[in-house]
Amino acid sequence: MSIDTAAPPAHPSGAEPVRAVIADDERLMREQLRARLAEVWPELQIVAEAKNGLEAVDLVNQHRPDLVFLDIRMPGLTGVDAARQIAQLEIGDDESLPEIVFITAYDQYAVEAFEQGVCDYVLKPAERERLQLTVSRIKQRLATRGTPEADTAPPVQQLLHKLAAQLNPGAAPRYLEWIQATVGQSIQMIPVAEVLFFISDEKYTRVQTASTEALIRKPIKELIDEVDPQVFWQIHRSTLVNVKAIAGISRDFRGRQIVAIKGHHEKLEVSRSYTHLFKGM
Repeated sequence: MSIDTAAPPAHPSGAEPVRAVIADDERLMREQLRARLAEVWPELQIVAEAKNGLEAVDLVNQHRPDLVFLDIRMPGLTGVDAARQIAQLEIGDDESLPEIVFITAYDQYAVEAFEQGVCDYVLKPAERERLQLTVSRIKQRLATRGTPEADTAPPVQQLLHKLAAQLNPGAAPRYLEWIQATVGQSIQMIPVAEVLFFISDEKYTRVQTASTEALIRKPIKELIDEVDPQVFWQIHRSTLVNVKAIAGISRDFRGRQIVAIKGHHEKLEVSRSYTHLFKGM
């Protein structure tokens, strides 16, 4: 595991070079990818290399890179599991999560979802032509982050659920149907389908329905893997919203997107990492 000492915030569109972390359990594959990247993207800084998924999450948390290359099959955590943890790292509202590029030896993982954005992929061994295409896409996404020109893409958790299902075809996803939550002095069973949104603080997550406000101890980073990603979108590191409950999107005086909820007065802020979800709204 190689580490540099400085970990400045990402500068995707400024003069600072783009910074990346490479994660692959095969040393030769890491070296080959580094060499190919030096050919097609010489300005790219590889700030650290990880030998497994746990190291990858730790190094991304340390260095806050703009980009991370994750081998899909790694010991400790798979690349998909590492990506899930990376997607839940604490970041500032004005920061962005790193772009994800999966490294795979298996073409069947190059699913249609990759072509839609959110994440990209590179087949082993990294071919110069395919890598150039990936680099072009990544540069475009970094340059347009947080702008109206950003690509429209589905929530990252949808792609990660899809990839996890491909890695474990016999394990069909089962999503939460009921939430056991505290309402005042009592415990109630709340149908997940009735939840408008979840909002977390340091200790609790608020479960909001049209008629009930309840509390649970489960954080957003755990809920995200238990609810249907087609229904609940993450719009902030601390917020999941039921897509069916969204009344509209507006902007506040700072230019930030604000989600209005049907039949509820509360407005939910969209952090920079998730603004692409509502492109054109």
